[in-house]
Amino acid sequence: MPPFVAFAGVLGGLAVVRWAYKTAIRINEELEEMRLSRVAEAASTGTVQTLKRDPVTGAYRPG
Repeated sequence: MPPFVAFAGVLGGLAVVRWAYKTAIRINEELEEMRLSRVAEAASTGTVQTLKRDPVTGAYRPG
């Protein structure tokens, strides 16, 4: 009986790992899709800010 319990535990563990992997892939795809849509939306409206160098301080500032 103990080998059967160990085998069932291994199968259960593999099922959990598979589920977690698929969930992580799905969430990353959704996040990437949202990120790309925000970039495309900002680019289409022309609200993407660029950084320009301040000649006095040398720091880069939005402008």
